[in-house]
Amino acid sequence: MARSTVYNSITSPDKLAKISTENKQLGEDWLEYMQSIDRSPQSLVAYRSDLNIFWVWNMEFNNNKFFTKLTKREIAKFQNHALNTWGWSPNRIRRVKSCLSSLSNYIENVLDDEEEFENFRPIIRKIENPSKEAVREKTVLPDEEVERLLKTLVENKQYERACSVAIAAFSGMRKTELLEMKVEFFNDEHFVYDAMWKTDKIRTKGFGKLGKQLNKFILFGAKPYIDLWLNERVEKNIVSKYLFVSKSINEDGTFTWNQRKDVSHWTEQFTDILGVDFYFHCMRHYTCTRLHRMNLPSHVIQEFFGWSSSEMLKIYNDLTAEDEFEKYFDKDGVKEVKQGSLTD
Repeated sequence: MARSTVYNSITSPDKLAKISTENKQLGEDWLEYMQSIDRSPQSLVAYRSDLNIFWVWNMEFNNNKFFTKLTKREIAKFQNHALNTWGWSPNRIRRVKSCLSSLSNYIENVLDDEEEFENFRPIIRKIENPSKEAVREKTVLPDEEVERLLKTLVENKQYERACSVAIAAFSGMRKTELLEMKVEFFNDEHFVYDAMWKTDKIRTKGFGKLGKQLNKFILFGAKPYIDLWLNERVEKNIVSKYLFVSKSINEDGTFTWNQRKDVSHWTEQFTDILGVDFYFHCMRHYTCTRLHRMNLPSHVIQEFFGWSSSEMLKIYNDLTAEDEFEKYFDKDGVKEVKQGSLTD
């Protein structure tokens, strides 16, 4: 079964209507400010959701108290309720508290010239967070399992899905980045170093509407699965600049092919095939680990992913030092190891 998250129906239109007017207005002012400093639309949606959850708790269990009047004891009560009544993970609590902390900073730094807020001091970060823990078991896929998944999808003639897995496996892209892939990225003009495709810059994770703009690299090993899907697109007369598409029916009965926005039902199928939890982010670990195993220099792997910090290499490489002992040692001592390259 797929990885599970605890979701609670905490908010509703009726409950949101009971939130105090002054808290609503303060929240809207803050969200407008966050928009003015170019926070991404996705971030704004998340901020609003987290804020509404807190407002509802404050309405139901704390007499709709105005945000600036809250005490540290009341913030601790909210945290306890989220952890032990709603069953939230420590990570989710940290996220909502981060939202509230950002609201507090806005009041302190932007509204400090207004008499009502001039003596306000943030308190959210004074409440210790629950211990951070891994609430989901990480999925580490060996090469044979990735190959088995691809083979099964091809046998089922599910070429679009096989293409998505292959690109993820040979690039380490996030799910949202996969959905930004365009057909033109896989032509000869984008094939570089006789080893990979280099896309135009796309939006990746980062602040602002445009996020962090990066070129993405897809190794040549993905080609058989890309070709299968491109050929099927021709056969089905699929016309769209985006590689992964969904179909909508027009009023006149014709079809329009749109950029695919969701692949959650794909991951459910992949989980069933593999018998372990599949999520696209595990392929990011898979790619990084595979490049390490091929003896690529760390700075090359860092550039391949577009990481600004080498610390990311430690996070996404699933190999331990002991895993690699055989590569470097034998009965005669230390072995000479050939450095790998992306063309391998």
